[in-house]
Amino acid sequence: MNFFKELSLDTDLSTVSTGSSWYKPTSDNILCPFSPVDGTTYLELPLATEKEYNTVLETASAAFPVWRDTPAPVRGEIVRQIGVRLRDYKIPLGKLISYETGKPLQEGLGEVQEAIDVCDFALGQSRMLYGMTTVSERPMHKLYDQYHPLGIVGVITAFNFPLAVYSWNTMLAAVCGDVIIWKPSSKAPATAMAMQKILGEVVADYDLPEGIFNLLVGGRDDVGNKMLGDSRIPLISFTGSVASGKHAAEIVARRLGRTILELGGNNAIIIAPSADLKLAIPSVVFGSVGTTGQRCTSTRRLIIHESVYQEVVTRLQRAYESLNIGDPLDETNHVGPLIDLQSVHDFRESIEAITGQDGRILHGGTVLFGPGYESGCYVEPTLAEVEVTTPIVQEETFAPILYLMKYSGDIDEAIAIQNDVRQGLSSAVFTTDLRESERFLSAAGSDCGLANVNIGTSGAEIGGAFGGEKETGGGRESGSDAWKAYMRRQTVTVNYGSSLPLAQGINFDIG
Repeated sequence: MNFFKELSLDTDLSTVSTGSSWYKPTSDNILCPFSPVDGTTYLELPLATEKEYNTVLETASAAFPVWRDTPAPVRGEIVRQIGVRLRDYKIPLGKLISYETGKPLQEGLGEVQEAIDVCDFALGQSRMLYGMTTVSERPMHKLYDQYHPLGIVGVITAFNFPLAVYSWNTMLAAVCGDVIIWKPSSKAPATAMAMQKILGEVVADYDLPEGIFNLLVGGRDDVGNKMLGDSRIPLISFTGSVASGKHAAEIVARRLGRTILELGGNNAIIIAPSADLKLAIPSVVFGSVGTTGQRCTSTRRLIIHESVYQEVVTRLQRAYESLNIGDPLDETNHVGPLIDLQSVHDFRESIEAITGQDGRILHGGTVLFGPGYESGCYVEPTLAEVEVTTPIVQEETFAPILYLMKYSGDIDEAIAIQNDVRQGLSSAVFTTDLRESERFLSAAGSDCGLANVNIGTSGAEIGGAFGGEKETGGGRESGSDAWKAYMRRQTVTVNYGSSLPLAQGINFDIG
């Protein structure tokens, strides 16, 4: 695997870094990550302990005043340089992501490109940290708001996007003047270490202080829970399951800290009678099998009008039969493995639940074995015909299972079906009817954070704010004005007159 060497991951490895400096924990707790591609245990890593955690927090705390006082455009230039380095390492880093997570190589490369694009976006944002000036009700007063750096931002990421989600948070937080502590998923530590090495190059080349970009590869107790409960970290950005997100939110809330939560998605596409199926079918297939169904935005439910139901099913079956499943580093394959054997177990349980709840498997539903599938993590993408009320439809199985269901009435019926789940991340409708599309986008329409017309649920652009409602967590990352979450807002009033009028017309005369 030459990409390990190209990323300097073939030498003495550590799991803790404060920038260009690395620390090797003395812990007996060893992480041995497993590649779902070939079943190989490819690293042995000592996990961070409380000692390393304290070192990183102290270093980050010392770096913050220096970074805070660095002009924002200068911070933006540093982020631009990170993007330049990512361009240099795009191919090996994309291969590493593919090998470590099992996502197809094109998706691995796309994830690196997303990180590059976020660096470019953040560079521009560094000159646009705007506040608003408004009018005062008092004469000779000025009223405006401004934004200041917040402090240390803790970023806890999941395996499925080991680089992109970190970049959404880190590049924006960095131009806002914050320092970052990253706890990556233990299922994708090599991607994090490779990224940290790239960041370390920039830190060294530009003589930046240690502690701006920090990495802690560690367990839930020694690192994760400590970050959640640490009042020195005013903001935690957490990506993961709903259950883990609720745990994180509860701990942070106890100390009145802030959270950005990106949790589950039970995303639906509505196919209306007028839908252009040449657009709809490829969108549905990519949305449901991309990243082997392990995106938070993966398409999990397909709500199809009865008038086009059979045609949609036939086309989907034909498309699924054409999918190539295998080594994701082979670009002729469309679908790679699930992340680990636990995910395969969950996939099997969901298939059993479908048939046990009177659903019908139309395609797939099996685990693949034999040459090329030695890791035991490869499964067939699955089409399942269910009723709207089938219980399993309420659950988010992180696997390529697509539930097909009918509706017979108008668009309001389809929207009600779509909204009738606990999650609220991404949604889409395929229609050429203007009234249907506008109804879907109205306040009475989709209740999700992402709402799309004639494109699928998966593959959001960085320029829009990303996040969802209900059990998805309510957080927003990446584009639009998501940068404001990484700053503290301050309302400013300036009296440039010679009298002291009070607001609301209050009279307070002390003679």
